[in-house]
Amino acid sequence: MSATASSYSITMRLHTLPDHGVVGQVATTLAKAGGIVTAIDVAESNHERLVVDVTCSAVDETHSQALVQVVDGLHGVEVHKVSDRTFLIHLGGKIEVASKVPLKTRDDLSLAYTPGVGRVSMAIAENPEDVRRLTIKGNSVAVVTDGSAVLGLGNIGPGAAMPVMEGKAALFKRFANIDAWPICLASQDVDEIVRAVEMIAPGFGGINLEDIAAPRCFEIEARLRESLDIPVFHDDQHGTAIVVLAALTNALRCVGKHLPDVRIVVAGGGAAGSAITSLLLAGGAVDVAVWDREGLLSRDDETLPEAKASLAARTNPNLRRGTLQDGLQGADVFIGVSGPGLLNPEWIKEMAPEAIVFALANPDPEVDPAEAAKHAAVVASGRSDYPNQINNVLAFPGVFRGLLDAKASHVTDEMLLRAAEAIAHVVTDEELHPSFIIPSVFHPDVAKRVAAAIAGRPLHKD
Repeated sequence: MSATASSYSITMRLHTLPDHGVVGQVATTLAKAGGIVTAIDVAESNHERLVVDVTCSAVDETHSQALVQVVDGLHGVEVHKVSDRTFLIHLGGKIEVASKVPLKTRDDLSLAYTPGVGRVSMAIAENPEDVRRLTIKGNSVAVVTDGSAVLGLGNIGPGAAMPVMEGKAALFKRFANIDAWPICLASQDVDEIVRAVEMIAPGFGGINLEDIAAPRCFEIEARLRESLDIPVFHDDQHGTAIVVLAALTNALRCVGKHLPDVRIVVAGGGAAGSAITSLLLAGGAVDVAVWDREGLLSRDDETLPEAKASLAARTNPNLRRGTLQDGLQGADVFIGVSGPGLLNPEWIKEMAPEAIVFALANPDPEVDPAEAAKHAAVVASGRSDYPNQINNVLAFPGVFRGLLDAKASHVTDEMLLRAAEAIAHVVTDEELHPSFIIPSVFHPDVAKRVAAAIAGRPLHKD
């Protein structure tokens, strides 16, 4: 692997001899050592020394330490301090609460708080449906986790999950102007989690379940959808499924195939794999097989645990059994939401012509995208340093924007299918290419189109 501008980024504060030629020597040394210099700033200059801030990217933490060592070994250079830029932006957290109304005078206080606020509270007590209109409930989402399946890091607990949930809240605000709060629960008991969310639900317009391990997440979502009158959306499941279906729609357009006609193998029967499979079937797929630790899941295998038996009952119509390689024989599509290095690039040769490979395990995919591209017609991954990044940010902001705007009480498969179609069609026929099957998360139309699709309303151009 090589460094990228978005990988491990550090800033070194250097004390050097008062010779500006040293700065060039530092940049050259870092480049030779595999680092990418993104900024050099002379913070202080006098007749005795220069103080220089050098920002560069490394492959990983070990590489960043090696870069520091090679710079520190240069004649006339002392590494005074090293800052990890990722940690710097997390200092003090990434989100805050800000007042939307002025609080500068006594009159302001009397309107926003007592005595004026009492009138508003009584109005809501008399007409409970006004709570969405007169409070933040109508634009708020709880991002709820138990810290049991955080990114690719596993069961690291609620405190360690907090930076991820903060980031999620920041994305809600950036892409859909939704106010979201991280709710990190100190329990991994289903009953306790369900009860905790039920108790906080009156203050929110929607619940976004996040990074909760399977199969626990399935029961939690089902019970909350049953008991609450606001939408409950497990992003690891349904957000991923929406974006995968959108990307697959366009990948199939590239190779001239159609969803009902292709054979699909999904690697991973957890939360994401189950939701992807369900949405593919709802969207018209016919032949979908799921592979997991037990091999290809088949309904005639009586040893499968309950969640996987349920998945097998809806998939693999030809009752294929065996390894992942066995399942890929003649398959048109591989979708991986499992773990790193599970797919041998040579196996792609055994798939159908014009094969499609989505290797979505993060941060390390099932197969190196560059190697997969040697044999597959279309390749996508979850990484930002390759084309066709499958990123949930394309879905969840717009999904919740649409749910909140429509004052929806639940989420349906029809909504999810419309959201996937909306994302897919942001990519025009002129733009569509095997290396461009999914729009950028920064495309201004994505969230608006998804929101309109979820709410079931036509999109009016500004």
